[in-house]
Amino acid sequence: MNFKILFIFSLSLVSVFAGRDFYKILGIQKTASTNQIKKAYRKMAKELHPDKNTEDPNASEKFQDLGAAYETLSDPEKRELYDRCGEECVKKEGANGGGGMDPFASFFGDFGFGFGGNDNRGQREVSKGADIQMDLFVSLEELYAGNFVEITHNKPVMKPAKGTRKCNCRQEMVTRQLGPGRFQMTQQAVCDECPNVKFVTEERVLEIEIEPGMTDGQEQRFTAEGEPHVDGEPGDLRLRIQTNPHPVFERRGDDLYTNVTISLADALAGFEMVIEHLDGHKVQIVRDKVTWPGARIRKKGEGMPNYENNNLFGMLYVTFDVQFPKQELSEEAKEQIRKLLGQDAINKVYNGLRGF
Repeated sequence: MNFKILFIFSLSLVSVFAGRDFYKILGIQKTASTNQIKKAYRKMAKELHPDKNTEDPNASEKFQDLGAAYETLSDPEKRELYDRCGEECVKKEGANGGGGMDPFASFFGDFGFGFGGNDNRGQREVSKGADIQMDLFVSLEELYAGNFVEITHNKPVMKPAKGTRKCNCRQEMVTRQLGPGRFQMTQQAVCDECPNVKFVTEERVLEIEIEPGMTDGQEQRFTAEGEPHVDGEPGDLRLRIQTNPHPVFERRGDDLYTNVTISLADALAGFEMVIEHLDGHKVQIVRDKVTWPGARIRKKGEGMPNYENNNLFGMLYVTFDVQFPKQELSEEAKEQIRKLLGQDAINKVYNGLRGF
């Protein structure tokens, strides 16, 4: 009897928490942070976008599920409600509270991943404001590990105003009779009467994901965040990635380059050292042989992540400089060095520029 009651109670719990498993849809743990939720959404949205995932007949449905999961879990209040009593509670709260965000319109400004797609706005071409292009300077650390950054954007927004204005002006051909059997066709501007508008500047906070492996020149596009158009749509805001100079590493493609200065003693006897990487992990350098000025070693897999496949990393190239002692040596010390090295005098004169 007790088992029967427990079974009925379990069924009631299932009915209470009925709905989609948003954590499973995003492929994340219930302990995931907000940034992890955003990264998971961005990654899966690229894969499931109907314009790209054309072979899957359920692509649109999966894409909508993904949007619903992100909309709920990215909002702390909705997430807490969802964790407590499931999707149905979130729906009821949304029905009572109204509103609700559109994840496809608000996440990273637009959802334009560059898949193309069809524009079904109608046959008439819509006027559009100019695009705004700006450089977004980011650190090499952000390009290595990824990050979310926010920028403040002052955007002119169209608001209703008193009166009317001429709008949607177009050139049309008009036929006029000049006399018996005489006609003339002329072109004239024809305009509609529209409600008057004014532009009010509003502050907008835009969020940009710096994806691991991004390179200079790549753009993040924000639809309708550019210059306004009084009779059409605003242009787009395009943020172009630019890397700030780094004090330790230089990036070339997916490879990193750095220089290390060592003492003459270490150059002759060998040494061990560590280099702190962009995400804080340590790269071990061990040399048990002579290191000459300009010698270079490479560490596989310690470069930048590849943008297309973050599991692939470039090389880290380490070039060594040798710091020679500046103090004068005694004759006895010089003789000991000659005996220790066992080298005869080498005075070779040659054209060192040959081959350049």
